[in-house]
Amino acid sequence: MKTYIALFRGINVGGNNKLPMKELAAVLEGIGLRSVEIYIQSGNVVFQGKPVDPALLSKRIGAAIGKSHGFESWVRLLDMPMLEQVIRGNPYPEAEAVPGTLYVNFLASVPPRPNFDGLEKLRAVSERFQLAGDVLYLHAPDGIGRSRLAAALERLLGVPMTSRNWNTVRKLGGHGVCRLAPARIVSRTGLFRA
Repeated sequence: MKTYIALFRGINVGGNNKLPMKELAAVLEGIGLRSVEIYIQSGNVVFQGKPVDPALLSKRIGAAIGKSHGFESWVRLLDMPMLEQVIRGNPYPEAEAVPGTLYVNFLASVPPRPNFDGLEKLRAVSERFQLAGDVLYLHAPDGIGRSRLAAALERLLGVPMTSRNWNTVRKLGGHGVCRLAPARIVSRTGLFRA
């Protein structure tokens, strides 16, 4: 069995796409997943399953939710090595001291044509971001709710995404073998074109 992390987008947010976590666990168990653990109500799940392509399992999970609850939720599925890489790849380790200002945006795929000029135009002076493949790190010291950049990320990247703050990312990593010391990488401001 392999450990996976499912990051659901848009469930139990603003009264839409209501999916009680006990029912979500039952749906996942119903398609053969085991040791299902829910972390907070917004759709973070750690579970065990047979080794499969994460993209295929993500579609299977979304379809199962559609069948049981009448809406399909987009799911970004990671395995523990992928999450470990995300945690180690944090380009802003000094921002971990205030984890509510550091966000990891998990993208559906590597953006084929990200609008870097648009991202830079919306970036506040205090903000920093780095695109690393199918993950975008955003440090927003003034808060994510005030960030014009955060509000436009998906449109400017051109791919679906779901965001998690650093606390959530680290706690999800703690559910499996991913128990890491904070990464120590020299940070950069602005963007990184990977």
